[in-house]
Amino acid sequence: DQLKNAQYQLGARDDRAVIQLTDGKYQQGTDATTLDFAYIGLTQFVSVGDLTGDGVNEIAAIFLENYGGTGNFGLLTIYSNVNGLPVFLTSTFIDDRPMINSMSIENGEVFLDAITHGAQDGGCCPTLPTTRRYALVNNQLRMVNYTTATPEGAKRIVEITAPVNGAEASGSVQVSGTVSIAPFENNLTYFIYDEAGNQFAAGPVMVTAPDFGAPGTFNETFTLEGIPPGTTIYLEIQDISAADGSWLAMDAVKLVIK
Repeated sequence: DQLKNAQYQLGARDDRAVIQLTDGKYQQGTDATTLDFAYIGLTQFVSVGDLTGDGVNEIAAIFLENYGGTGNFGLLTIYSNVNGLPVFLTSTFIDDRPMINSMSIENGEVFLDAITHGAQDGGCCPTLPTTRRYALVNNQLRMVNYTTATPEGAKRIVEITAPVNGAEASGSVQVSGTVSIAPFENNLTYFIYDEAGNQFAAGPVMVTAPDFGAPGTFNETFTLEGIPPGTTIYLEIQDISAADGSWLAMDAVKLVIK
């Protein structure tokens, strides 16, 4: 009930205006064909859990924003608990007209299962099954895992099995893991970012697999030279579509440079 009457910051409009919800809704104007029309609605997908490890729960909620026409922009939104009241913290765009299957807070992260638009999908009809996991980093949502499924229903998963999340590293780090479906030409891509999103490195990762499209493994050593001690980094392993450059799968591990 408190969330239904909280303030909300628009995420799909450039001005990022803050509006006041009433009973989970906000409407500006009555004619959806005018430029000033806006309708924002809280969906049924709301979860409560601790995303920062401080023992105080946050709220994750999915809102839809409409500014006239057919677009219904889905946003995953986080509220913090300030003296027992929900206060808007941040949001991230999911998709236009996403079909949400479930959303929850698990193990300090937001888990989202949704059907979204693939590269060839029309605006009306998303068909791509996805799952995502988000961590709250410096009061911003950061995607740390992403999966999709093939048209036949096989799930594309990248999983980093070592090192463990939060491990310390210095000079270099050996990263190993698995893929459920070997990527195009057995090539994945790695990226290293700090918490602010600054990129330190990128390059290819070779996958070993017995056959085209079969499950495979990877094991690579990445240099960490030039990254200041004390920096928290995210090392991402991505399966990127050769056809359109979109993500097919991704996993990330958080490391602390010592």
